[in-house]
Amino acid sequence: MNTQQHKKFTILLIGDSCIDEYVYGSVDRLSPEAPVPVIKLKNKISVPGMAANVKLNLQQLNCDIDFITNDVTNLKVRYIDQRSLQHLLRVDSDPHIPPWNRKLPFPIVDYDAVVISDYNKGFLTYDLIESIIADANGIPVFIDTKKQDLARFSAGWSFIKINEYEYNNRHSQPENLIVTIGSEGAMLKLYDKEIIFPTSKVNMVDVCGCGDTFLSALCYQYLVSKDLQDAIKFANKAASITVQHRGNYAPTLNDIENA
Repeated sequence: MNTQQHKKFTILLIGDSCIDEYVYGSVDRLSPEAPVPVIKLKNKISVPGMAANVKLNLQQLNCDIDFITNDVTNLKVRYIDQRSLQHLLRVDSDPHIPPWNRKLPFPIVDYDAVVISDYNKGFLTYDLIESIIADANGIPVFIDTKKQDLARFSAGWSFIKINEYEYNNRHSQPENLIVTIGSEGAMLKLYDKEIIFPTSKVNMVDVCGCGDTFLSALCYQYLVSKDLQDAIKFANKAASITVQHRGNYAPTLNDIENA
């Protein structure tokens, strides 16, 4: 994998965003009311999440981004014991998100690629994603989706990436599919062929955001090399850096090259 040229690409990113909030506190006892820990709050950190985290990852890879996302704020609050760094609880606030009105800043063909980060919160419908793929007209479209009828996104130059849980719960199989399989790396399914791409064994601290990193690195390296298997290996390497950090972490090109 040669990323030494550090090529710059222009990406259209579309997807659901949220705020990831990390609330740290001390846990010294159980509640007398129920067998649950009592947390004394100390500090709070808020960072962009979901598609907004994909944006940060792509920017770290030297890409220019036009970003289309929801105006309504989703919030994910994680409560963490600051001494053990044990994740105690996550509280999600998921207000209704109206579907995107499909107004684009520029023609899709003006971009090097389209990235769709679909957390299935309502911003992107099946029909909207299908229309984006159709309008891309040969421009590669990288889709990370929690929708289950994946075969609807097989048209054009689409690359569909999901995780293992989503793979086991899919309702249909697209022509090609990239599946992240945790510490085992990633799997590429091409028609009746299956290829496993193992990843390096690392000290895993937090898996939050690693799927966003994988998607971003997959897109970037494919644009560099035009080789999907090379891009999957690069994405594996990038994600293995992210999981070694607490919370969302977007590795730079230098991080990935020197890992």
